[in-house]
Amino acid sequence: MREILFLAHRVPWPADRGDKIRSFHILNKLKTLAPVHVAAFADDARDVGFAEAERAGLASLHVELRDKPQWLAGIEALAKDKPVSLTSFGSRTMQDWVDERIASGSISHIFVFSGQMAQYVPADFDGRLIMDFVDVDSAKFESYADEGPRNVGGGFMRWINAREGKKLAVFEAEIAARADANLFVSDAEAALFRDRSGAKNVSGVSNGIDSVFYDPAASYKKLHPVFPDPLIVFTGQMDYRPNIEAVSDFAQNALPIIRAAHPDTTFAIVGRNPTEAVSALSALPGVQVTGAVDDVRTWLAGADVVVAPLRIARGIQNKVLEAMAMAKPVVASKAAAEGIDAKNKKHFRVAKSVADEAKIVIELLSDVDARLQLGAAARAHVTAHYGWAGQLAALDALL
Repeated sequence: MREILFLAHRVPWPADRGDKIRSFHILNKLKTLAPVHVAAFADDARDVGFAEAERAGLASLHVELRDKPQWLAGIEALAKDKPVSLTSFGSRTMQDWVDERIASGSISHIFVFSGQMAQYVPADFDGRLIMDFVDVDSAKFESYADEGPRNVGGGFMRWINAREGKKLAVFEAEIAARADANLFVSDAEAALFRDRSGAKNVSGVSNGIDSVFYDPAASYKKLHPVFPDPLIVFTGQMDYRPNIEAVSDFAQNALPIIRAAHPDTTFAIVGRNPTEAVSALSALPGVQVTGAVDDVRTWLAGADVVVAPLRIARGIQNKVLEAMAMAKPVVASKAAAEGIDAKNKKHFRVAKSVADEAKIVIELLSDVDARLQLGAAARAHVTAHYGWAGQLAALDALL
């Protein structure tokens, strides 16, 4: 192995959201194996600054601020018969930088994090290509299309999402055929992709959890108001569609049932960039929308129950692992629990429906001992089975 080129759709720093947490730990692993060149996009100037602070530890670094309007990416996608997911991340400057690195002759391995960045790998690259799709994105867009509203505007978005799912599925299969290994965040996602694409070199490499950082006994600043009692918490990036739909459904349909049994219950929606739809939920009785917080551990520590009521979910939910590591009782939907190797009723609770979510939360809020027992079992389980070193050990052989 000479040097590694690492391509990511979002800079790994700071590791403060699901995709960045995974890419951060993978990149750190790669750096122990060989010099690493990194090319990535940044969402804003803040992330550009964090990336620049990491330059000294890399063989080279190229970061671009991704500011292409979505409408322009859509027009390009239609004109070029491509998925919008690719045109949104299309950049001539990025391609030139990647081509220059490869032309130097030093790159023996390319590790691509997220399907959007596979477009930058030249067809004639003769080194080893590792593709981390993370999730089956094409299936996600198909789910959006299937579950979209049936009105006129919703019909157009259903068409857009159905097109995206179809185009992405073709692209994913083509890339998988070229790659030496194709990784997914769970065995379930890997099996789904294998069935859809026919690819053989597919495997699951799960996410891990930093159980030293996410530890209820850890020392960290408690920069928060006095928490209401009882408190239900949801954490996540609040401009991400599955999270928006999850909190909206829970706040509007499960929370009223819970508050009928526990009238003082507060549901805190914790995460950056809440959309207008999410912010509007704060007008509902018992709902609090925090926006970005200094340290999500303070809210997890204050929670009586943590919920993950996702209706559409792919792969493994970091928010669930984080809450479990903080020794909190977690109530997850079947979709949110699917990628996590844990037992229902022993390590967390899995709800089959909105009514079931409300019923389980009510039971937990009514039983302190049950909450403590479930939380302790959750932390013991993820500490034993979800360390990052163990999860990423498979990369040694793949590379």
